[in-house]
Amino acid sequence: MAFSLSKPSLSRLEGVDPRLIAVVERAIQITAVDFMVVEGVRTLARQKQLYAQGRTAPGNVVTWTLKSKHIEGRAVDLLPAPYDWKDPKGFDAVIRAMMEAAGELGVGVRSGADWNQNGRLREKGEADSPHFELI
Repeated sequence: MAFSLSKPSLSRLEGVDPRLIAVVERAIQITAVDFMVVEGVRTLARQKQLYAQGRTAPGNVVTWTLKSKHIEGRAVDLLPAPYDWKDPKGFDAVIRAMMEAAGELGVGVRSGADWNQNGRLREKGEADSPHFELI
């Protein structure tokens, strides 16, 4: 089954580095599961808001840095459909598609589920499965 990016997903890619957009566009063509773009470019104010979450604001910690590649347009967050935070299968399918697309296009991309890029997802508590960034 072939999937395509929705209008909201396409709008969330505005301002993202064209190389990363190309990877996302190729990944949606080859993925085994549908996915959406949750966030692309993020303002510093938004990053500060997310950083405060779980620290000085209610909620769980969702970021570990104030220097996110989202601010530079060098990162995207993708969510498989349907998603289940407790079941990584959908996220893993998106990761496979993104890494395959990146390889095809010769673009260096790192998954937030594999920060050390050793191919073993979440083995060291790497828990940012929706996150992809240029390296």
